Amino acid sequence: MKQQYKSDHLRPAGLLQPLPVPSAVWADVGIDFIEALPKVQGKTVILSVVDRFSKYCHFIPLAHPYTAESVAQAFFADIVRLHGVPQSIVSDRDPVFTSAFWQELMRLTGTKLFMSSAFHPQTDGVH
Repeated sequence: MKQQYKSDHLRPAGLLQPLPVPSAVWADVGIDFIEALPKVQGKTVILSVVDRFSKYCHFIPLAHPYTAESVAQAFFADIVRLHGVPQSIVSDRDPVFTSAFWQELMRLTGTKLFMSSAFHPQTDGVH
């Protein structure tokens, strides 16, 4: 039996671009979800927010299912309240961050949203 490598169903990756070098604390952040955790006080998800300049982290517990609105509320309550609105956010292609709500929120605050490719710290230039 012959093994085959099946990559035909994957879209070719775009040209990867290096991220801009952060210039100040909490001006550029990376965000991601850590899921499938044991339930603690009704929460099973952690939103990790990492300052790209200092590498300081915030870990925000969330209940599942979460929405773009609930993530935005947690982000503003725990990050923006303490550090202000970041200039840029790097995220994977989670549906929460590609939603129309999150895109409009970023437009209104003037924040650039960079989408990264899976397992790559670079971005593919989409924002």
